[in-house]
Amino acid sequence: MHSELNVSLQQLLKQCGDLERLASKISLKKVSPREVMQLAKSLQLCEQIKFLCSSSQSHYLKNLANAINPCHYIVEKIIKEISEEPPALVSKGNLIKEGIDSELDELRNIAHNGKAYLQDLQRKETEKTGISSLKISFNNVFGYYLEVTNLHKDKVPQEWIRKQTLTNAERYITEELKQYEEKITGAEDKIFSIETSIYERLLNELIAYIAPIQVNGNALAILDCLHCFAQNAQQYNYRKPLLHEGFDMQLKESRHPVIERNLPAGEIYISNDILLNAENEQIIILTGPNMSGKSALLRQTALITLMAHMGSFVPSTEARIPLTDKIFTRVGASDNLSGGESTFMVEMNETASIINNVSPRSLILLDEIGRGTSTYDGISIAWSIVEFLHNSSCKPKTLFATHYHELNDLEKRLGGVKNYHITNKEVGNKIIFLRKLARGGSTHSFGIHVAKMAGMPPELIDRANDILKQLEEKHEDSDQHIAAAKDGLKSKIKGINAPQLQLSIFDVQTEVFEDIRNALENMDINRLTPVEALMKLNEIKGLLK
Repeated sequence: MHSELNVSLQQLLKQCGDLERLASKISLKKVSPREVMQLAKSLQLCEQIKFLCSSSQSHYLKNLANAINPCHYIVEKIIKEISEEPPALVSKGNLIKEGIDSELDELRNIAHNGKAYLQDLQRKETEKTGISSLKISFNNVFGYYLEVTNLHKDKVPQEWIRKQTLTNAERYITEELKQYEEKITGAEDKIFSIETSIYERLLNELIAYIAPIQVNGNALAILDCLHCFAQNAQQYNYRKPLLHEGFDMQLKESRHPVIERNLPAGEIYISNDILLNAENEQIIILTGPNMSGKSALLRQTALITLMAHMGSFVPSTEARIPLTDKIFTRVGASDNLSGGESTFMVEMNETASIINNVSPRSLILLDEIGRGTSTYDGISIAWSIVEFLHNSSCKPKTLFATHYHELNDLEKRLGGVKNYHITNKEVGNKIIFLRKLARGGSTHSFGIHVAKMAGMPPELIDRANDILKQLEEKHEDSDQHIAAAKDGLKSKIKGINAPQLQLSIFDVQTEVFEDIRNALENMDINRLTPVEALMKLNEIKGLLK
């Protein structure tokens, strides 16, 4: 809302270094001179950020500004002592400015201006002694020396020490020349030692500022995060969510924050409304074709909940979100080969963990539970999971995406379950995904259509359609037989007064197995002779024919 503050903060934050990382390196004394200079510049920027936040109208920004400590003393010391373009390593040298240590300046002068010093010394000695042919030279035997021709050797001062006599000249050394030689030969080592010592003292003083530097880093991180939230809210039309202490979730025209940014040019993200509550819409059974957007809907619900809890505006025109303690997800497919666990086993482990840890404030997202085993097993597990979550005392809000259309029957049995589907439109042999959430369940998954889109051979697709048609016809016939069997069985068991009676209407041998079971239960094995046991076994075998 405050564009000037927005732009100014963005520019300052971009120039700041990572204060928390630098602070951790200071404590270990592993921070380089270049990083120390970056730290000083960042602390200078902190002062500008402090002023900007202090002058804003926001109480929160003012409180953040109060927490920022520009650390004036240490910043001034760093700027004063460390060179403007310091090296990445202390061993590279030239990290301390001139004027900080007189001995360091002298050694640098000797190391970098040795020739000029020798020329100056030669001129001074020539003027003092009047020896016009005097010159200073160097050899590896005894280092620097003064050379005087025999013509002027009577002018040599007494304090000079003769080192070598030649045919037409003599060589001498002086105390000053010897001291200079010692300085110049060890200058580099001494320069490194002095610079290291000064740098160590600076780091020792910096250690005392670790705590305020960390506080500054935390304040800048919060500002950076809030600035990012503000920019996203403006740029992508996010709205302020209402977090409340109830249990109802209502999202109007919600969108997926990542997918909508990666859509092709000109394409608009299809938004959807979502309602979850503990009374009459606790669990949503979400069906629809493959690739229609079921998983995207699950994920955007989780992301919007998470964004609201971290203080961000959300991609929804209106959002009422209950305080949520956990977001549980079981999406995707993966196995654990090293642990000997199949994809289905991993799925069951994760689902069990979810069910055993839910609370009334949990949000659960389940995607295709039970797909890794046989159809009947998968439907049974998925069905029982929905029933368990519905009947639990916690009543967690749940989104359950599935291709098991049989689960749509749960809406008639359980008051808190509602069916929704992602709409689509069939045009000829093509499916158009409308991406819109609507009430009611779906009866088709269009898996063969997806296989066609993936590039499967046409003859394979045609064969799949033929098999699908045959299976659907067989399923319809089976349904009719089952209905007839149910009617017949009702008349048979009408007079039976038993607490529980479980009949298998899918097995034609049910009555035979029941007779065998009764015969075995009435048999006293302890009184049977071997011959009688064989005869009984033969009778049972005869029943199976």
